[in-house]
Amino acid sequence: MEKLALFLRDRNYVLVFDDLWSRDLWESIKCALPTENHSRIMITSRRGDIAHFCSYDQSTAVHSLQPLTSSKSQELFFKKAFPSTGECPSGLLDWARKFLTQCEGWPLGIVTIGKVVSKIDQTADAWRQLHDSLGSEMENVGRLSSITRVLSASYSDLPYYLKYCVLYFSVFPEHYSIQRRRLIRMWISEGLVKEEIGKTPEEVGYNYLEELIQRNLVLVNDIDFDGRPKTCRVHRLLHKIIVSISQEENFCRVFSTGSSEAGVNEKVRRLSIRRSRASLKGTSFPCARSFFVFGLSQSILSSFSILKVLDLEGAPLDKFPTAILNLILLRYLSLRNTSIRRLPRSIAKLQNLETLDLKQTFVTSVPGKIFRLRKLRHLLIYHYSIRIHVSIDSVQGFRASASIAKLVCLQKLMCVKANRDIKMLVALKNLTNLKKLGIVELREDDGRHLCYSIEEMQSLQTLDVAAARDEVLDMNALRDPPKLLQRLYLKGKLQKVPVWIPSLHDLVRIGLRWSKLEENPLEVLEDLPNLIEIQLVDAYKGKQLVFSSGKFQNLKVLEVEDLEFLEQVVIESRSMWRLQSLVIRRCKAMEQVPEGIDRLSKLKELQLYDMAESLVNQIQGDGTSRPLVDHIPFICAYSLESAGYWRPRVLSQG
Repeated sequence: MEKLALFLRDRNYVLVFDDLWSRDLWESIKCALPTENHSRIMITSRRGDIAHFCSYDQSTAVHSLQPLTSSKSQELFFKKAFPSTGECPSGLLDWARKFLTQCEGWPLGIVTIGKVVSKIDQTADAWRQLHDSLGSEMENVGRLSSITRVLSASYSDLPYYLKYCVLYFSVFPEHYSIQRRRLIRMWISEGLVKEEIGKTPEEVGYNYLEELIQRNLVLVNDIDFDGRPKTCRVHRLLHKIIVSISQEENFCRVFSTGSSEAGVNEKVRRLSIRRSRASLKGTSFPCARSFFVFGLSQSILSSFSILKVLDLEGAPLDKFPTAILNLILLRYLSLRNTSIRRLPRSIAKLQNLETLDLKQTFVTSVPGKIFRLRKLRHLLIYHYSIRIHVSIDSVQGFRASASIAKLVCLQKLMCVKANRDIKMLVALKNLTNLKKLGIVELREDDGRHLCYSIEEMQSLQTLDVAAARDEVLDMNALRDPPKLLQRLYLKGKLQKVPVWIPSLHDLVRIGLRWSKLEENPLEVLEDLPNLIEIQLVDAYKGKQLVFSSGKFQNLKVLEVEDLEFLEQVVIESRSMWRLQSLVIRRCKAMEQVPEGIDRLSKLKELQLYDMAESLVNQIQGDGTSRPLVDHIPFICAYSLESAGYWRPRVLSQG
């Protein structure tokens, strides 16, 4: 390094460091580079964390390479597949598109596969054979092994605990998007998340996921309102490699249509069934720890004995499978999106259960013995009725007793019926580890008891409370709200906005639904420093909403719906200047474009649902207010058809 520093002294230079993997290496190199002269340094890396580590001051820019567009991908593929003409015969177009789907805009994959298809018969059958055998062709001696060598390097660079987390994606079908929270809960139940002092397992698991995203091994499919990944997956080509490694290491056995039953090893640790018609009855899996179902038409639960994770989401079940009750080591059980209606009393046998996910089932009560499951961390039992117009009773929760106080490890509890049960509401104060709480059917007189319990939940980050139909939602008895609260949803008529809301420094999302307020709620919300999203549904009876000058400095999403008397929205200078999404639904009295909308330079979308035609006409084509919205990339008006679906009308140009 001394020689390098001496050589570069008093010189202008351009240095390129290609494929940097180590922070320590960059630290040692950086010390040898003179900074007084006008020189340039370029660093390439597959790891986003390395790139950001190297950008130590404002003079350093990080450029994230994006996948090729579909047109550029096709152009590159045709150039490699048909070097003489660069054009694809019409009979091969469908297969060309299927190859491009596998590549997902990745240049190396496009080039490699393009070169291979250029050397095989130009027939649909030859291309089909290659497409259907991509996984095997990517193995060591295959024609696409170079793809595996490149992608495997990123996997090999991982510490052992992150390798297991990556291999876990092999249990899901190709291109399957999994919710962040669900994935992390599975990792925890499998014991893949290490303990770290001062952090919950969920926080450690999220850090794992973030690192895999930074290393470009995991792709973010959807982003939550707070910027965190909502759903994620892996690249299709990487998925094939992961499945291969997973089966070699006996991490997971994938059983899908066309799979040979003879290939099922009794020592398999995880089994993933994907729409298979073959029968596995009579086969024993004494070593299996996890079982996943994607479109199964039969049950083989009696084949397992030491399962820790059982995911039957979407399986055709209308009764709780009794074989589950023998899985005494079970930590994670999901029957989400099934038709079961009851839980057996003997569910108390599952003493190791940490997650019970019954979302979108028809369970409305639980046996008293369920409160013996002292290790439960996530209890999700509710059904959301999907309609065109959401009402206050769209969410059906479950009845619980005061014995719920025994579940002191609970971090997520959704959604409990208040059901005039004061003892149960008081018992909730014992759940001091709760981070997310959902309550439905709350009576006005019972609100104070819930408030007293919430004051004991100082780790709470999400609070979702719905009043019973035709009842006032009274949350004014809350004097010391949880300081970490980030998401607040209040559903039901409010006499006034609770006075404690302005004290919620960390609040990022608030939803006020069916509040029917006489006073303007914006005055209470405008100084919340971290507020990103506001939802107002039938929340205000006034004629005007004014976003005052210099307020709502971090607001990015605003949704206004069913404000019957609203005629005008006014956006004063420097107000919500970061707004990216504005959605207005069924505010029929509003016939003018929001005043000041032309100031919102960062606005990316304006969506109007069932709004006055006079308003829509103003912003389309040569409408009088068109210049005010020309800067918005996406503008769309939706009208509700008699068949019950929304018909879109795109008004943005280009």
